[in-house]
Amino acid sequence: MSLLSKKLKELSEYDDIANISEIARRFFATNVFDGTLTILGTLVGSFLAGVKNPHIVIITGLSVAIAMAVSGVWGALLTERAERAREIDELERTTLYKLRLSKIGQAMSAAVVVVAIVNGASPFVVAVVAISPFFLLPNYMAIQFSYYASILVSFLMIFFIGIFLGRISRINIYYSGAKMTLAAIVIIVLSMLLKVAG
Repeated sequence: MSLLSKKLKELSEYDDIANISEIARRFFATNVFDGTLTILGTLVGSFLAGVKNPHIVIITGLSVAIAMAVSGVWGALLTERAERAREIDELERTTLYKLRLSKIGQAMSAAVVVVAIVNGASPFVVAVVAISPFFLLPNYMAIQFSYYASILVSFLMIFFIGIFLGRISRINIYYSGAKMTLAAIVIIVLSMLLKVAG
């Protein structure tokens, strides 16, 4: 058995113990949604502020992506580690056995790492994907098109995460996608009102 196969089998066992995949899936959906809305707000804000330099948009977008990634990893490591430590403590009190170095303890540690990676990577990836038109068309002439393309990409990602959640909850996927997309529309409307008020 190869090292990769062994690790995958081990992770599957840990998943059975600590329910890693279900928790990671929730973190993924939440953070894709949050990450996309955050970068959408950044894009709309830059557009309404009249930022014409694509490099400024790219640097701002990447800074936001990095901030979300660090926040996601750090936050998940702290909160998930605390939750798993509490679970282990309760199990140890119930069973009167030390479980930190057992397979259960290893599964809990694996859950912390996996959830932290998902929590940090998902908003980072969607943010980079959202601003990708600015990488593909890095010139002043295409700045308007880059904004429109990036906002469209953001809407599509939000809609598809709604479809993903709709499949999980077994409700109408298009209705679920539309509900998620409504949040993006709210961001644009509120940003436009902010510009008018300013």
